[in-house]
Amino acid sequence: MKHVQLMMKPASSNCNLRCRYCFYFDECENREVSSYGFMKEDVLEAVVKKALEAAEETCTFGFQGGEPTLAGLPFFEKFMEFTRKYKKPGTRLFFALQTNGTLLDENWAEFLAKNSFLVGISLDGTGDIHDRNRSEKAGKGTFRKVLKNAHMLEKSGVEVNILCVLTKQSARKIASIYNFLKKEGFFYHQYIPCLDPLGQERGKNPWSLTPEIYEEALKTLFDLWFEDMRKGIHVSVREFDNWLSMLKGYPPEACSQVGRCSMQNIIEANGDIYPCDFYVLDQYRVSNILDGEFQFFQGIPRELPFFREEKGRGENCGGCRWYPLCRGGCRRDYVEEQEQRKNYFCQAYKGFFAYAIERMEWLTAYTR
Repeated sequence: MKHVQLMMKPASSNCNLRCRYCFYFDECENREVSSYGFMKEDVLEAVVKKALEAAEETCTFGFQGGEPTLAGLPFFEKFMEFTRKYKKPGTRLFFALQTNGTLLDENWAEFLAKNSFLVGISLDGTGDIHDRNRSEKAGKGTFRKVLKNAHMLEKSGVEVNILCVLTKQSARKIASIYNFLKKEGFFYHQYIPCLDPLGQERGKNPWSLTPEIYEEALKTLFDLWFEDMRKGIHVSVREFDNWLSMLKGYPPEACSQVGRCSMQNIIEANGDIYPCDFYVLDQYRVSNILDGEFQFFQGIPRELPFFREEKGRGENCGGCRWYPLCRGGCRRDYVEEQEQRKNYFCQAYKGFFAYAIERMEWLTAYTR
């Protein structure tokens, strides 16, 4: 296949923090084995070897958790050694790491810069908001340490994106968060709606993001972003970048904006493979990287249970004016309301697009 993309969890669900809204902690509590420990060298080598055998043009290796840096810098150095061993001359490699940022030091920074890793740092904005939900297991806040390490990476030449989880509290302070990140010199932002635990009614936790609050946050964020864009100050907000690109006729980069699920090749520490980071559950296990017959999947392999039970997007999506941009959103956000299946944030997206569409269309004519 031309392009192979995968995400490894080298430390499984192990983490040095206990974030209140952590979707992966909840996910792992809903499977027989909550943690598979740390990825062993034979599993790591099998992942790299099979991925690079399959990739014809590009291969993207992502690392997530839990907290992936718990696997240690020697693990990642061994990973790079395997990529050099198995890389074909014409294949381009891309590396990404998503981390809570607390365990990074100058050795990590040197390694990440040398190997051109794109690093996503989880920083929920200002100190009061961040420390409210992202603390060490003993309860100590992590804001100052994460901010310091994010700056350290940038000074070392590492490309850094800020990943900000939108909770009820942070969404209400979105203007302060956006302006704070800009002031600190971070111009690549992702604002990610938090997930409620599996099987629970949406909106019932202290951090739960409601459609009404999300809609107002999107509008406020867009106002700030649009004014910066109009002034020639480019702040990359992943969601807005994708919608703008789609208006120009390009395919979306984010899977939630594609309109259907596709195989993401999530690899747990023991080598088990799953279709999606939000569904690393026993019933959706695809195979194991050490299985002799395993081959990487791409697209939509209908033979897998995860895709066989796919219900499509909302029942009213087909007739919605905003579907070409919204595409129905993420599968994990779907709820049953009054015998109708819909995206939990449907009204938020409708309200936002109606509010912002004229300015979005204006930007398509005046930006590349």
